[in-house]
Amino acid sequence: MHAKPVQVIVSCNGRTYASPAAPTVVICLDGSEPGYIEEAIAVGRAPTFARFLAEGANLQADCVIPSFTNPNNLSIITGRPPAVHGIAGNFFYDRATGSEVMMNDAKFLRAPTILKAFHDAGAKVAMVTAKDKLRLLLSHGLAYDSDRAIAFSAERADRARRQDNGIEEVLSFVGRPLPEVYSADLSEFVFAAGVSLMAAHRPDLMYLSTTDFIQHKTAPGTPLANDFYAMIDGYLAKLDQQGAIIVATADHGMNDKHTPDGAPDVIYLKTLFDAWLGVDQARVILPITDPYVAHHGALGSFATVHVPDTADLPKLLDRLKAIEGIDLALSQSEACQRFELPPDRVGDIVVISARRKVLGTAPQLHDLSGLDEPLRSHGGLTEQRVPMLSNRRLAIAADRRLRNFDAFDVALNCLA
Repeated sequence: MHAKPVQVIVSCNGRTYASPAAPTVVICLDGSEPGYIEEAIAVGRAPTFARFLAEGANLQADCVIPSFTNPNNLSIITGRPPAVHGIAGNFFYDRATGSEVMMNDAKFLRAPTILKAFHDAGAKVAMVTAKDKLRLLLSHGLAYDSDRAIAFSAERADRARRQDNGIEEVLSFVGRPLPEVYSADLSEFVFAAGVSLMAAHRPDLMYLSTTDFIQHKTAPGTPLANDFYAMIDGYLAKLDQQGAIIVATADHGMNDKHTPDGAPDVIYLKTLFDAWLGVDQARVILPITDPYVAHHGALGSFATVHVPDTADLPKLLDRLKAIEGIDLALSQSEACQRFELPPDRVGDIVVISARRKVLGTAPQLHDLSGLDEPLRSHGGLTEQRVPMLSNRRLAIAADRRLRNFDAFDVALNCLA
């Protein structure tokens, strides 16, 4: 007989969370725009999803902008927007050092995580991410000598050690081989690990985060997408059978970003600014950039630009707004206020492209050799709407604007 979850009440980043009523799993289904789940249900491939939507909760929420992986996963795990936790993208220009930096190191994180808060209060927590870049950030502050914390990535499951991850021999424990990074298997490993952890360790609170490899390749309703969500459906059934409260959301949506002939539909910002200000006078930062660019070529729908102090900012904004395919061109202050971003990690200008467009630097600076399908990507307002579903009924005010970073609040505080 399983022990009851530890009874705790915690405060984290100005929000209060009740003790889990049962083992609770919050899931980030990376890249899951509305439609993937519904299409899989429509062809009979996702009976568990269908039951959750009919008997539990079927909602939608807004993710944070930029609609990229790192800022949204950090928002979910902290319950707050990037202005609080500090992670405004995968990549930024550090003015203090004059260098372009990957934000994979926990030193860039400015807020504690909900998992850490529960762990510090005596609860047992677990986390599995697809990629190790997120594991380093999301597991910050967990103490593995407590026997109450486990955190590892599918990408480096073979390297997990008890002193660093709270567990070892993960491949044997999960019963699956180490997956390829660019594969659906990476996400399946996350779910298989979650089911194994629930059975063996019964964490009070667990976070699972997948990868958007499939969503970058194919749209909702295709055989490949339906196969992927059918796989997820099977693991959700197992977690549900184990008595877990489940709340699933996404970090961002996904859209086609290509011309009719299949070529990426790109607005090259460095090329524009070189013409307007002179070569290399502006620095264009693409926050989608990370170590895994093969499936998107570092092309997304959000960019930030650093310009010289002498630049005529209003004129530059007007020029950008006049370009077909640009949804928004905002000053730093406007963008940070509207999207709750940390000003020191955002350029002088923020640019967001339209639904079918992406933003690049210059053609010669993008390696697109890894794109084996017409480009699908994210980052803008058109990828902001994401699903939020649960296997339990929820009590949520009809006029509440749900954010994906409300997922832990919904799971812990909003059961009907």
